[in-house]
Amino acid sequence: MFLFILRRLLILIPVYLGLTLSTFAMIRMVPGDAVEVMMGEKAVDPALHAAAMQRLGLDKPLPIQYFNYLKDIFTGNFGVSFRDRTPVLDDFLAHFVPTLELALCAMVIATTLGIALGIVAALKRGSWLDYTLMSGALTGYSMPIYLLGPILTGLFAHHLGWLPVSGVISVFQFLDVKPFYGSWLLGSLMSNQSGAFLDVLKHFVLPSIALSTIPLAMIARMTRSAFLEVLGENYVRTAKAKGLSPTRVILVHVMRNALITVVTVVGLQMATLLAGAILTETIFSWPGVGNWLLDGFHNRDYPIVQNGILLVATSLMLVSLLVDILYGLINPRIRHA
Repeated sequence: MFLFILRRLLILIPVYLGLTLSTFAMIRMVPGDAVEVMMGEKAVDPALHAAAMQRLGLDKPLPIQYFNYLKDIFTGNFGVSFRDRTPVLDDFLAHFVPTLELALCAMVIATTLGIALGIVAALKRGSWLDYTLMSGALTGYSMPIYLLGPILTGLFAHHLGWLPVSGVISVFQFLDVKPFYGSWLLGSLMSNQSGAFLDVLKHFVLPSIALSTIPLAMIARMTRSAFLEVLGENYVRTAKAKGLSPTRVILVHVMRNALITVVTVVGLQMATLLAGAILTETIFSWPGVGNWLLDGFHNRDYPIVQNGILLVATSLMLVSLLVDILYGLINPRIRHA
């Protein structure tokens, strides 16, 4: 197992170097001057402009800038924001943790319901229940978040008044509640204000549901396909012929083999949620990494865009590595191949 994990880690090295090069190059291909954007729309004095370029290291040739960029990364220095002069790593963690919490909540909903609905649809293949569940899954997969989000807020927030519309906490009601290392769930739980944790949970409901619909539909459909494929294998028919109970056949002989495909889908969907939650964060005014990166892009803030994308990509690579390790744990043939 150690060699299996080591091989996966070695594969990540060239991928990581490719990511650094692509992020470095793409942000510099965007039209606009970072110093002019930082100093405002008024005419910038040429001497001040040159001094700012020198201070930020933008006056050096691109190969030297890239070399310095790599050197800083491998020494753990992710730079400071051009505009705010705050450490990029601190800003990233403050915004990434809420995105991670939201993605985990969405994946819990999607995985729990998706696997359950997929198993039911597979066991009731060809019935009205199968068609109903798969039609619902197709509808959920086809529903864009920019349409589903306003529908949910209009129904549950404005019309029924059950849930809050946006944000992560009712600021005017819980002024003293602060995030704990970026986590609003932990921050509200550790605060002395009663009702703060419940208020944060209410704020999580709508964006989590909106974000979970597409992965839920994908997991349900893939679970159904995986179970139907495994149910037709010879060893499953042999287990049934031995007189084993249907529950034992499903849990022991079908579940473990079908989970390989499901784990793949869950891992890929988790990576998608971490990288693609910008629309959800925008609709629900979520203080996540998507809005932070978008602001940095608009402001030509090179350290935020370069290192922010790199840090997000690092988290996706770790998710991919975790999925590979789970492959090996579920199916020993994979890690011994």
